[in-house]
Amino acid sequence: MTDPSATSPRKPSAAASGSHPKQAPVKAVSADEGSILTTLTNLWPYIWPSERPDLKQRVLLAIFALVIAKFVTVLSPYFFAWATDALTGEGTPNLPAFLVAPVMLVLAYNAARVLAVAFNQLRDALFARVGQHAVRQLAFLTFRHLHELSLRFHLARRTGGLSRVIERGVKGIESIVRFTILNGIPTVLEFALMAAVIWYQFGFYYVIIVAVMIVAYVWFTIKCSNWRIEIRREMNDSDTDANSKAIDSLLNFETVKYFGNEKMEARRFDESMAKYESAATKTWTSLAWLNLGQSVILGFGMAACMGLSARAVLAGEQDIGDFVLINALLMQISIPLNFIGFLYREIRQGLADMESMFDLLLVPTEISDKPDAVPLKAVEGTISFKDVRFHYDPDRPILKGIDFEVPAGRTIAIVGPSGAGKSTISRLLFRFYDVTGGSVEIDGQDLRDVTQESVRHAIGMVPQDTVLFNDTIAYNIRYGRPAASDEEVREAARMAQIHDFIEKLPKGYASEVGERGLKLSGGEKQRVAIARTILKSPPILILDEATSALDTHTEREIQSALDEVSQNRTTLVIAHRLSTVVNADQIIVLEAGRIAERGTHTELLDSGGLYASMWARQREADEAEERLRAARENDELGIVTRGQTADYVPAK
Repeated sequence: MTDPSATSPRKPSAAASGSHPKQAPVKAVSADEGSILTTLTNLWPYIWPSERPDLKQRVLLAIFALVIAKFVTVLSPYFFAWATDALTGEGTPNLPAFLVAPVMLVLAYNAARVLAVAFNQLRDALFARVGQHAVRQLAFLTFRHLHELSLRFHLARRTGGLSRVIERGVKGIESIVRFTILNGIPTVLEFALMAAVIWYQFGFYYVIIVAVMIVAYVWFTIKCSNWRIEIRREMNDSDTDANSKAIDSLLNFETVKYFGNEKMEARRFDESMAKYESAATKTWTSLAWLNLGQSVILGFGMAACMGLSARAVLAGEQDIGDFVLINALLMQISIPLNFIGFLYREIRQGLADMESMFDLLLVPTEISDKPDAVPLKAVEGTISFKDVRFHYDPDRPILKGIDFEVPAGRTIAIVGPSGAGKSTISRLLFRFYDVTGGSVEIDGQDLRDVTQESVRHAIGMVPQDTVLFNDTIAYNIRYGRPAASDEEVREAARMAQIHDFIEKLPKGYASEVGERGLKLSGGEKQRVAIARTILKSPPILILDEATSALDTHTEREIQSALDEVSQNRTTLVIAHRLSTVVNADQIIVLEAGRIAERGTHTELLDSGGLYASMWARQREADEAEERLRAARENDELGIVTRGQTADYVPAK
């Protein structure tokens, strides 16, 4: 027998649990000009987390390493210049005796370069955990916020596009954190040191040329990068659209096959990818022009400074070492300049990638607990709907003054035509929405005054459309109560009449159910859902058309399991198939958002109203189905009985 514990829902590790800080206020992020400082201010609490002194220490050590690296970087061109002077016989400044030899100066130059790289790598290693911690916190914040958003938001979402927005947003956060702290600060520091050295070593005119070069470089970079933002947004939108279509098509794989629309789906996807191709091409083309312009500006600046130095050498005012030094310094200063351009581009691009993700974080939670909300008190299970009114759209009311009570431990069924408001009642009870009038209460406690967590803990649900996680059967059953033991999982499966089926599978409880549980039949998925609810063991149970999608034979088997589950529990049955509610203590008939009738099955039949007419139609449909089933069985035996040919065409 396969052990269900092998695939139980994982409990978070000590490192993963309890380490998320209180959420800092979230503000909008924009890639438009002037928003970088605001964004960095928003991100700072995650880079410098108040509750993590170890990460603060890493930040300080990383800054120390980068300062040392930049001083060594500035010093290395001097060793190169001194080595040149020594090789040309022009002498070297006052240096320790062991460094005067050209070979030692060459070794010192290369040692300085190695040290600069070593300190830069140390900086990266120290900061890695800080950056990844910030990324993790914001990704966690986004994921948690998505689960806090209302059902209304999730009914309108596009899962593929949403996943792409989060993916790009997380990468954007990582880029901004890394480039601003790890590279932005050292780049500015290196540039300042280089400018000071050039001024000291060569004079004011050289600094003027370098300053003009830098101003022109930065101005050109900012203008081009701002122009490229709209292109990046267009590319992101096209990417999101293409991913949404791909995920949607794959999730509906069978429907695509049923209608033979593979070519149409491929064409729709390709149309979105064509837009992405066009935007991506513009992105890379514009980047090429940006890089070319930057190189031209750097080339003019370097040519001017080296020209001045060459003239000074010819005039005897400088030696060859000075010419080599100015070249090395200009090459060195071009590195931070290039990186300033790259840094600005990456920050702008990161902001463009983050915009949609932070827009998600700013979507308000439609349903939230009151500041003084308390958990539900000891739940007996009495449900009360008091003059409940509700609408999704003010111009289209759904419930129009619903009044009923389900006493603790009793079963009430709600039936009615499609669109009457049956499933809306279960959504209000779970508090996916708040009523627009009246109140919904459990044991006399208004659901708006208690915590959502306690409400949902007290209610179990077996829905019509059971969607399972793409994991094992054990995982999906244990989802009802993650701390349940293996024996409790098996006992829940027995009560749901699915244990024997699971045991016959090659991997038993460790068998994978596939995407949305598609490896299981409808009846098997329903039994897993029932087992999950049994394991949760809630005082209140909702059966929302739990058997309406099943055939009559499977429905009868599932119904017996449901009857066992609902014993001694307050049960609200929302049903389309009336045969499942005949034993309910009371049946409420909804029509156009109002209670049209209520009573027992017998009383409602005797009244000859809406329920009686619905019952008569379903009986006719059930009898026709039984005749067809019997005809199929007889046809397999080669028998055709009179009266069956009107409903059934025998197999050829």
